[in-house]
Amino acid sequence: MRIPKLNFKRPKVGQLIFGVVALALLIATFVFVRNFTMCWRLTSLPGIAPSQCGTTQSTGPDFLVDEEGTPIAPPPISTEVAAPEVTLPPAWDGASRINILLLGLDYTDLRAGEGAPRSDTMILLTIDPLSRTAGMLSIPRDLWVNIPGSGYGKINTAYSIGEGAKLPGGGPGLAAKTVEQFLGVKVDYYAQVDFYVFVRIIDEIGGVKIDVPEDIEVDLMDNKPPKIIEAGRYTLNGAYALAYARARHTKGGDVDRAQRQQQVIFGIRDRLLEPGNLPTLVSKAPTLYQEISAGIRTNLALDDAIRIGLLALELPSESIKRGLITFENNMIIPTKSPTGLDILKPIMENIRIVRDDIFTTGGALSPTAQGEPLELAKQDGARIYVLNGSGVNGMAETTGQYLLNQGLNITGVGNAGQVYSRSVIVLHTGKVYSLRYLRDLFQATAGAQLSIQFDPNAAADIEVYVGNDWANNNPMP
Repeated sequence: MRIPKLNFKRPKVGQLIFGVVALALLIATFVFVRNFTMCWRLTSLPGIAPSQCGTTQSTGPDFLVDEEGTPIAPPPISTEVAAPEVTLPPAWDGASRINILLLGLDYTDLRAGEGAPRSDTMILLTIDPLSRTAGMLSIPRDLWVNIPGSGYGKINTAYSIGEGAKLPGGGPGLAAKTVEQFLGVKVDYYAQVDFYVFVRIIDEIGGVKIDVPEDIEVDLMDNKPPKIIEAGRYTLNGAYALAYARARHTKGGDVDRAQRQQQVIFGIRDRLLEPGNLPTLVSKAPTLYQEISAGIRTNLALDDAIRIGLLALELPSESIKRGLITFENNMIIPTKSPTGLDILKPIMENIRIVRDDIFTTGGALSPTAQGEPLELAKQDGARIYVLNGSGVNGMAETTGQYLLNQGLNITGVGNAGQVYSRSVIVLHTGKVYSLRYLRDLFQATAGAQLSIQFDPNAAADIEVYVGNDWANNNPMP
């Protein structure tokens, strides 16, 4: 085998109103965490945008950060830069698994009004129509990750950088790329919801029923004094549910908060499915539509949003998986950044286990999954590009054909441009099973021989730079 060189109809007005409510309920069900962005910037919708809406100041191409890790804007420049344009991604086909990044913004940053805010909440939602399953993974705000184009930083600064610098897609676009690169999971869409939408919808459904496991101090919005919610079962109104979900000052910090967020999410969902609640909301749809339209920002087309919202409400609770990146199972380690910030260092081989459990139909496919390494690598389907760095003519073609005969997906061969004494493997996406197999095959050790350079847009998932060690000692016939 030769190795190569490298539409749906728009719904009626009544359906649109119901769909927008369904979308709001979906996002409210899966985000509802803190105060979110104030304006819909994608399309022209009815309703008056809040007065807080406006143009944020660009931070320019270079970024300084304060002691909290927030990018600081330089002095304003004379040339005004237009807000980033949002291009809708391809329409959803209605059958493929879809992943949506749900974002909430830092209320402290919004209230201060000093430049673009950081994100305060990230939840990656997945829905698989074929298996009729869904899942959500809460992502801690202090994770230390590589932000495309900006180097390493806290993951919550990706939104601020993208929004302040007016990058394509703005803050949500860069946040989505950062999460995609970090997890190795494609992010199809993003959605933000103003926290007032959250409060409004919860009040409309009569509050949410929550079991509070222990006494907790919560901060209500609008500078109201803190309150203590004692342990017990309550029906929380919108303001208290928001305060409960966003409380951070507990022993477990952001991990505890992520658990409370998911607890509130399912409390909302249970409330929505009670007899009478959804019909009541639909009857109020015209009024709610006017109130919430300015508080939603997404790159989802309206038709797709309607279908996703309705599908999400149909799924049984037992078909929705919940995941947390926690201190348990050694997923994260608290440490300090090079500049002294408190950060969480991710341990990817452990995070991948919960990732695969949520974002694959067949369950966990982590490097610790049972099975022959070659079989797992073949299931991985990684696009592998082989480059000759051995100095021996034709070694890339011979190696590529050998790997192809093993059942791997070799997408191209070429020359490395330099000689390598030892083979090097570069991983660009989350194809860890293929990486493990190739690591063992090429006897590559950690350090110089293994490199993780996440790039979801790379032409190949893995690049193999064949070295002299492989040319002189390999299992090829």
